[in-house]
Amino acid sequence: MTHTFDVAAVLFDNDGTLVDSYEGIMNSWTAWAIEHEITAEQLTGHDGRSTSEIVRGLIPAERVDASLARIDALEVANAHQTVAAPGAREALEALPAHAWAVATSGIRTVASARLAAAGLPVPDVLVCSDDVPRAKPAPDIFLRAASLLGVAAEDCLVVEDAPFGVTAARAAGCAVLGVTSTVAAAALGGADAVVAGLDEARFEQVGGRIRITVPGLISERAAAATPGRTWNDGDDDTGGTIATDAAGGIRPTE
Repeated sequence: MTHTFDVAAVLFDNDGTLVDSYEGIMNSWTAWAIEHEITAEQLTGHDGRSTSEIVRGLIPAERVDASLARIDALEVANAHQTVAAPGAREALEALPAHAWAVATSGIRTVASARLAAAGLPVPDVLVCSDDVPRAKPAPDIFLRAASLLGVAAEDCLVVEDAPFGVTAARAAGCAVLGVTSTVAAAALGGADAVVAGLDEARFEQVGGRIRITVPGLISERAAAATPGRTWNDGDDDTGGTIATDAAGGIRPTE
């Protein structure tokens, strides 16, 4: 049985939802971790946290600003490795510009570079971690996106692939569609419905509203999904596994 959302606007997470930036993320963070002698174990358990939060928890305060600048530079340089997630282009093409936004825990330069590299439009409303006082799982980023679109957060659907993002969307009062690109469906238990990807959802404009139809509360593909990406880079809820050597140290990815 299908499930339908009827909303004024759609707020998309970026990495893991609209784009697959896994390769660039892994190459960027692996390079930074090697430079700073950070182990793979230190980079676990950060799903949905902002880059700033992760870095501040790993290195001395006096090196934070330089590290953030270095990571940003690496991620912009590696943005060309980003591709559009299945169904993302079709979803955005179906939506009028005033009815969708991107809300990401990443920074604007990286988010814009990844969208462009994936061949996706940069939206009129792009809300990033540097635009709000608190990153996900706080609701700030979704509340601001809804406000900039001129709609109530309660009349928005958030599309998310990470538990922190789902928590943030719920706290904002939004409906939530989970995507199992980086975690299993069970980890997205706060979502109203769960799909394996945007290619399982139909987006359409109906009478000035946005209708989103999905196969069910949990699609068969989503229920069967066993994502292997378990580490999040903080830029926006994308999981992954840092390459390690036999001693547990980080090594460059191939």
